[in-house]
Amino acid sequence: MAAFRQPPESEPPRDQFIERLALSLADGRFVKLLLAKHHGPEPDLQRVMVRALLLKGEPCLSFVYRHTTRDVTKNLSVDAGLQTVRELLGPVFRNAHLHTADETIELTISQRGVCTLRSTPLASAEVDASGDEREAPAAAAHDREKQRWVDVRQPFLTALGVTTAQHDVVPAMSRKWKQINKFVEVFGGALRASGLLPSADAPSDASPRTVRVVDFGSGKGYLTFAVHDHLRGQPGVAAHVTGVELRGDMVRLGNAVVQKLGLQGLRFDEGDVSTRCAEPIDVMIALHACDTATDHAIHHGLRGGAAVILCSPCCHKQLRPQLLSPHPLRPILQHGVHLGQHAEMLTDGLRALLLEACGYDTQVFEFVALEHTQKNKMILAVRRPDARPDAASGRQIDDLKAFYGIRDHCLETLLRADGLLPERAAA
Repeated sequence: MAAFRQPPESEPPRDQFIERLALSLADGRFVKLLLAKHHGPEPDLQRVMVRALLLKGEPCLSFVYRHTTRDVTKNLSVDAGLQTVRELLGPVFRNAHLHTADETIELTISQRGVCTLRSTPLASAEVDASGDEREAPAAAAHDREKQRWVDVRQPFLTALGVTTAQHDVVPAMSRKWKQINKFVEVFGGALRASGLLPSADAPSDASPRTVRVVDFGSGKGYLTFAVHDHLRGQPGVAAHVTGVELRGDMVRLGNAVVQKLGLQGLRFDEGDVSTRCAEPIDVMIALHACDTATDHAIHHGLRGGAAVILCSPCCHKQLRPQLLSPHPLRPILQHGVHLGQHAEMLTDGLRALLLEACGYDTQVFEFVALEHTQKNKMILAVRRPDARPDAASGRQIDDLKAFYGIRDHCLETLLRADGLLPERAAA
């Protein structure tokens, strides 16, 4: 690749941006490029993430086009990639963020076509705007590779586009790779605490213990495959994992990978959590089920007798219009952003208390910065050995509902209708 000069300030901002991008690629400082504020002809295209990688020993740029329900990846040579960025800036995207090892460069294009270029030097320990630690160039990141819960050589990772045929993590999928490992770490800990795994002194000739997992909103199946892979590695366990997804194309893709790899005990079903029939479940997973879909997923897990419930809620619309903004909080809740945050905290707090009331030990904690969303809260519930209900949680639920004037909470309504909520915990 030819050497690039530092662009003079006399050049147009857009040309300066392209040259500084080329320079960062040439001298190894490039980390990532994000194109945003889409206004092109594809209505479902949201943004494009660009990362560097090696294909057959040649430097390339990987473009991940993020649409509403799918991602499209295109790998181009560096020169072709630079030309593609030039063609996208302006006609398709009005904002570009270039992250390098020592600075962040932003190009903004107004509706009238006026370009503004800003550069911000980065300190060595600085974090980016999303709160994540700034990524190091690929070679340095590889040198600091941590111990992982998922074997990077697993074929399902290659089939799903997380790794290359040489088992290297695709740079554009690095955050997804971190998410998969963190989730399996949490899942593994919950599994050990649940009593679902055979005891260490179980006879070696004993029949395998079946662990039934249902993953609602499984999407492309990254976590579904990872959970199945983790269970297969547990001695004396027979995995039975089902991914449930509304989008038929995702279901077909998942089942095609299952068939291609010859995986036993894993399948994908097309369906909706709110209408799925009750079934025995050991582990219920629901990541980013929108609004009350999270309540339906938790309800499904409780109906099936799940020992472990893992969910990462998304959207909190039901309680917000019910809040009365009680007098001491009215000055705070009059602001929409505060009202939304309060409704989110209250919704998930009541979900945790309802699980406690039903005999589960529950934690609510931050998970990781997920690749597809900023929602990173997780509710983890592990059933107590005696499934003993918690009367105190029931009283707290009643007090909170009375204080805020809450008339209906979806999960409580579902549990009460099925008789799953102890009477003293009901309103």
